[in-house]
Amino acid sequence: MSNYTIFITFIITFFQTTTMAQNREYNELTPFEKHVIIKKGTEAAFTGKYTDNKGKGLYTCKQCENPLYQSDNKFESQCGWPSFDDEIEGAVLRIPDKDGMRTEIVCAKCKGHLGHVFLGEGYTMKNTRHCVNSVSLTFIPEEDPKSEKAIFAGGCFWGVEYYMEKIEGVQKVISGYTGGKTIDPSYEDVLSNTAGHFEAVEISYNPSMVSYESLIKTFFEIHDPTQEGRQGPDVGQQYQSAIFYLNKVQKEVAQDIINILVQNNYNVTTELLPASVFYPAEEYHQNYYQKNGSFPYCHRYTKRF
Repeated sequence: MSNYTIFITFIITFFQTTTMAQNREYNELTPFEKHVIIKKGTEAAFTGKYTDNKGKGLYTCKQCENPLYQSDNKFESQCGWPSFDDEIEGAVLRIPDKDGMRTEIVCAKCKGHLGHVFLGEGYTMKNTRHCVNSVSLTFIPEEDPKSEKAIFAGGCFWGVEYYMEKIEGVQKVISGYTGGKTIDPSYEDVLSNTAGHFEAVEISYNPSMVSYESLIKTFFEIHDPTQEGRQGPDVGQQYQSAIFYLNKVQKEVAQDIINILVQNNYNVTTELLPASVFYPAEEYHQNYYQKNGSFPYCHRYTKRF
């Protein structure tokens, strides 16, 4: 093999290895997310989930989670896409379009397409409008100091998250792992049954809008609490039904509701356990059904109360 061939082989291997390493840093994207973020497409006006979002929090890059915009810089422009009059310093790059008429904006970290920036329109004192595709963003709501938490495990966390986040008063639902001893487990660790963790959800909710008792009742109505070590087609300890109480009151409320189910002839196998460290799952597990445009396959609503 010639020195030239060896050199070319080294260069190709280097770039392939670098690309693979970079890709592992980024979140997996759906086909439509790739269309917008990678291929510089555009979502239809007034269809994005964040167009009318007025919540307080942080907007990050969907692909690499780089912080991009603060909610304080979001404003109503009636253009059909989320609008911001400023970005977090150094987070967004401006690139002139090839047509010479518009200026594209991309994430400074991963170069994912965000949208376009427009100047001189007079919407705000900063005279700037970042017109951003919702699909390019992830919104992380600011934690409400009045919110409380609940932790439930009821089989595959995708389905539990899907139903619980639809409850009025629920502010945020995170899919994750808890109950085991492995520190910061991966999905593969949990799936192997060696970590001892349950697939669970951590719910932040406003107690003035929805009670802990109401959350538990819904939890028992969206999964089958009589199945042990499984939920529907999903079999394994990680799919066991469980309630992780954070204090004495939560434990008592949960036990009272379990007693009601038992009195109504349900053979409840749901475990009642003290809460331990909750580890958020990988980004591709969060809002899974919403991202993929599908519906739960092992959860459904069944009235029990």
